[in-house]
Amino acid sequence: ASLPTTKKTTVSLAAQRTLHFKSTLINQDCYYTIMSGGKGKGKGGRGKGGKSTTSSAKAGLQFPVGRIGRYLKQGKYATRMGAGAPVYLAAVLEYLCAEILELAGNAARDNKKSRIVPRHLTLAIKNDEELNKLLGGVTIASGGVLPNIHAVLLPKKTAAKSS
Repeated sequence: ASLPTTKKTTVSLAAQRTLHFKSTLINQDCYYTIMSGGKGKGKGGRGKGGKSTTSSAKAGLQFPVGRIGRYLKQGKYATRMGAGAPVYLAAVLEYLCAEILELAGNAARDNKKSRIVPRHLTLAIKNDEELNKLLGGVTIASGGVLPNIHAVLLPKKTAAKSS
């Protein structure tokens, strides 16, 4: 019962989902031992028992994809949820945080500070057109306001020059 070396064997996705596969390399030929999907010990063909890979690591993100998925399920936003929804939402949130933190870091550096405080967040958001539109109705505690003096309140330049 040996498989020919030139012919590749393919297994349907349905068979892969229902059965566990164990890949063994014997005499440079790859054989697939199909194990029944019933009860038994073992890890079910998940590899060499290393640490499991998180969905955040698979997506290449820092934000927790699993936790966001759990919150989406618990929030009852919909009866069903796709597998890509928490990944997409985590990627969007991570991008927004990175954008705000970069601009706030620049604001902190402009003020010769090494630590980002709420004031720097406010300056970063209010000076960026798109972030200001997105977070226009948000109040940041201890954030303050943009420095702005109306033109009418400034002293007149022509009166100072004429006298």
